[in-house]
Amino acid sequence: MTSLTLPDIAAQPQEHAAPLDWVGMCGIALPIYFDGRHVSAMADAGVSLVDGTARGIHMSRLYLALEALEQQPLTPLAIRRLLADFLASHDGLSNAAYINLAFDYLLKRPALVSPLAGWKRYPITLEAKIENEMFHVELSVSVPYSSTCPCSAALARQLIQQQFEADFAEKQLERSSVLEWLGSGHGIVATPHSQRSQALINVRLQNNLASLPITELIDRIEVSLGTAVQTAVKRADEQAFALANGQNLMFCEDAARRLHQSLRQLEWATAFKLRVEHAESLHAHDAVASSQWQW
Repeated sequence: MTSLTLPDIAAQPQEHAAPLDWVGMCGIALPIYFDGRHVSAMADAGVSLVDGTARGIHMSRLYLALEALEQQPLTPLAIRRLLADFLASHDGLSNAAYINLAFDYLLKRPALVSPLAGWKRYPITLEAKIENEMFHVELSVSVPYSSTCPCSAALARQLIQQQFEADFAEKQLERSSVLEWLGSGHGIVATPHSQRSQALINVRLQNNLASLPITELIDRIEVSLGTAVQTAVKRADEQAFALANGQNLMFCEDAARRLHQSLRQLEWATAFKLRVEHAESLHAHDAVASSQWQW
């Protein structure tokens, strides 16, 4: 039986010659090895096509190269080597390589007071490229938190003052009666409105990092805001959470400024952009603020 050579259509010249900025695949299911365990990820992988006469790239070579992320820890160096492999497999065709990895990072977080703990999910995106022989990697994370409106808090305090004045206008003030009033539903007639909010942070990393500072970035964001959402709680934790919200009243502008100041202290970040979204409980729309540095 005669052995036939399989046709390689991609190697055939293109009639309408033109280079392309990006060619590749999106939505590739991939297990990556990070933080001592395998994590389910989705990958976008591609290269430029500078040879405008070429019909296309070798997508299977990119796909197979991704297997390296299954066996070795995910680090900036591992990503850089992967992109270098993309380019080596497309020598003469491409001068830039790109990868985007999206996965959920789980951290077990302790409760504020009690010994309870629970898992929190943080969506992570890593975008990296080699372009003009320069390597860049960006780390993005979404962090949920609680925000209590300062204006609403002030208005609630005013209503409580008015109620206090009405209830004690003709009464002699005694410590026990005031304490009883403060603990009753009749006295605290109004409460501030709060909302679940999220901080979307994108940081450009230094190229020589030995590891990905995901946990460090999340910790810094949550400490800066002071009102990270909780997992398993008891009543003491819920009370501590209420206290944290009361001590960290913030508009979206306040949250954005807090984060900007804190992120500027990161030694391993060369640039960042941030966006905070407060899912209003008063309005049907969201309150949003954004900022960036050296982007």
